[in-house]
Amino acid sequence: MTVVTDQPVTPVAPGLEALPVAIVGAGPIGLAAAAHLAERGVDFVILEAGESVASSVKAWGHIRLFSPWKHVIDPASRRLLESNGWTPPRDEDAAPSGSELVTHYLSPLAALEPIVSRLRLGVAVEGVTRRGMDRTRTARRAATPFALRLRDSSGALSEFSARAVIDASGTYQTSNSLGANGLDPLGSADVADRVTTALPDVLGADRSRFSGKHTVVIGAGHSAVNTIINLATLIQTSPSTTVSWVIRGDSAARVFTSDDDELSGRASLGARVQRLVNFGVITLVNNFETVELASHDDRVDIIGERNGHIERITADLIVNATGFRPNLQMLREVRLDLDEVVEAPRRLAPLIDPNVHTCGTVEPHGFTELQQPEPNFFLAGMKSYGRAPTFLLATGYEQVRSIVAYLAGDVAAARSLELVLPATGVCSTSAAESCCTS
Repeated sequence: MTVVTDQPVTPVAPGLEALPVAIVGAGPIGLAAAAHLAERGVDFVILEAGESVASSVKAWGHIRLFSPWKHVIDPASRRLLESNGWTPPRDEDAAPSGSELVTHYLSPLAALEPIVSRLRLGVAVEGVTRRGMDRTRTARRAATPFALRLRDSSGALSEFSARAVIDASGTYQTSNSLGANGLDPLGSADVADRVTTALPDVLGADRSRFSGKHTVVIGAGHSAVNTIINLATLIQTSPSTTVSWVIRGDSAARVFTSDDDELSGRASLGARVQRLVNFGVITLVNNFETVELASHDDRVDIIGERNGHIERITADLIVNATGFRPNLQMLREVRLDLDEVVEAPRRLAPLIDPNVHTCGTVEPHGFTELQQPEPNFFLAGMKSYGRAPTFLLATGYEQVRSIVAYLAGDVAAARSLELVLPATGVCSTSAAESCCTS
């Protein structure tokens, strides 16, 4: 699929060329942006809040990706790695786990020059603005360097100047709410220690926490399904373990129905979890809208509305698998134009709307769709999708290739977009909590 865009561009203002491009996040998309910048000879710095690259990927490293190796290696990153003697995975049609992605691809990439010398770990970006001006000032805005407020692991604050910013910080650290209304349910703070984020390692590091307990998994997407399948496996060695699956809709058809999904790993997940429901290994509770959480001795009551009545589910643990949303607080002083529904860049939103598109029907897009009223500021990767769950790594790699070409002054390359994605009909056309993430 090829799309050629024709949109006005904003060149880098004179005097800013000596400053680096700031990349926020050293995950797959941030490192891909670095590889493209290195290939084009544009200086950059990667700012990563974690103490290692791809820290968010490591958090769910026990989970296998849906996409095979051939779809999760960025082309510029591959060229840089292979020029330094790296050998690609033997079977590129196999899907790696998150840990394998880090060990065999992302960590070796980050260790290469010129990336490692420009990588700053343990540095959180707390805010992005322009040097000496807030978002209300317009005069000479494009000619003024960006100022990024940083906090290091010791808590010390500093500022960093950049000619452009690519925010590839992802969304894994900011889960959607458990509440049906988008807000944290009443009482959430009182039971926070009994709620985990998506994709806990229930068969590994977190096994003792879940063994023998009643866990309620809330969410209708594939993050929920992965956790449910792993909990069902735990039941085999810990029969007193019980699992309930709570969804807001009347069915989980979008994960059960997967005949047209070319990502075979994800298709098999849907079939497996459907069997678990059919055989009563897990309890599916549909049409449940959470409104309140309450402490119940050492357990937690989940109070919600179901079919017009108030119902209560008592659990030992809750897994929040309702999906993710972008952290926009750090961008309060940046001029953004975001869609009011999915919180993605306005020109991108119609291309990724989960009510219309699946992962595989998203058209190629680049700097044009990702441009903001703030010149040379770009959201990229999962964060650019806002609350839409239709993201694939291959799409993010094409985003940063186009953005970097634009920042390097190669407008023709930036405008010419090429991307082939697998068919992913499993996503359906229902709004999803979690679906397509690679």
